[in-house]
Amino acid sequence: MQISLDLTTIPEALETAHLAMRAGVDWLEAGTPLIIAEGMNGVRALREAYPHVPIVADLKTMDGGWLEAQLMAQAGATHVVVMERAHEETIKVVVQAGRDLGIKVMGDNLGAPDMVAAARRLEDLGCDYIIHHIGYDERRGVVAGGRPCPSPLDQLKEVVNAVQVPVQAVGGLSLEQAMRTPEYGAPLVVLGAPLVIDADAFTAAAGDLEGQLRLICETVHGYGDVRVGH
Repeated sequence: MQISLDLTTIPEALETAHLAMRAGVDWLEAGTPLIIAEGMNGVRALREAYPHVPIVADLKTMDGGWLEAQLMAQAGATHVVVMERAHEETIKVVVQAGRDLGIKVMGDNLGAPDMVAAARRLEDLGCDYIIHHIGYDERRGVVAGGRPCPSPLDQLKEVVNAVQVPVQAVGGLSLEQAMRTPEYGAPLVVLGAPLVIDADAFTAAAGDLEGQLRLICETVHGYGDVRVGH
């Protein structure tokens, strides 16, 4: 169970992280907005607050892969994200950095013309996890054009069956859909914008967020071990 801290200040990210951990979340993600706004300091603040919790740095790396992975590892990240649309050499150096620095690499297929083939490519190049991702702008643009909104559930089973590594589905899922992704063979459930973060303002959502997260965590943990791969 992972929460994406798609926020723009360290205090708000820490506040949301604190309630998420109380609710039973397992992994924290320094979301792209937080990394853009606060850089290494955002990751470092999460690591200082939670010395033993996995922290994903959602860099969405497209170039300069070794340096970006190294900076986040030094700040305390345990996982970094590289994009499938990046050059093959970028993916390779991020994977090599992961091996050398002792961190895991998550490959993101956002924007790929063939999402299933992209997942296979990421695995073949050495990524430890696949993020099957329908982007924020893509979803909003499609809806604005009067078309049905795409969902990562549309091809999730195909992506899961195409690879042996764990898969995470991201992008516009409802709470109910996100909680059910383990049924598709995707065991890494992530919550973020627009589930627990305001999708327009990138601030923490209102309401009983901790109570919602506790219920979600209990449901997701109830699946136990989920088989991955074929």
